[in-house]
Amino acid sequence: MTAGYNSYNDATLVQLMSGGDDHAFREIYDRYWEKLLYVAGIKCRNLGIAEEIVQDIFLDLWNRRAVLKITGTLEGYLAVSVKYRVINAQVKMKKALDYQRHAGHTSDSNENMTERRLSFQELQGRLEQLVNQLPEKCRITYQLAREEGLSKKEIASRLRITEKGVEANLSRALKSLRVNLKHYLSVFF
Repeated sequence: MTAGYNSYNDATLVQLMSGGDDHAFREIYDRYWEKLLYVAGIKCRNLGIAEEIVQDIFLDLWNRRAVLKITGTLEGYLAVSVKYRVINAQVKMKKALDYQRHAGHTSDSNENMTERRLSFQELQGRLEQLVNQLPEKCRITYQLAREEGLSKKEIASRLRITEKGVEANLSRALKSLRVNLKHYLSVFF
């Protein structure tokens, strides 16, 4: 990442990206990848599919950068993208399961799916434990941002702290979670 891009707001990054600035795209990716993966993972309960969804969103964002029109916030645009792609993925998964049931090939795929579901549930449980162990301000900030989807400005207003304070709390929380989840994430990726 090029120094300084992390200080740009989303609108500026989108504008730079639309002109082909891959550093601006990388900053958007770094800023939102983890959050989108978390939301997609919770919604579709399959980390592999969640990762595909998020990668597809970013691929589409880059491919459509020159014609992309975002009328609201980038975060809102990405949240809606996740929502609809998860719905589409769930429909595809249901169709695939229905097909497998009718074709009589469910035993192997059910074992794999059950194994993945248990692994993902274990990861979710560990994440929940680690979030609960965070210092109070970091935990509350993380929960407001990641679980309730509030913006930094909304969190700052609710907690009566500066947006920089929100960023610092989120940064500390994410660093702690990354370090403590390193083993689990290496199993998935």
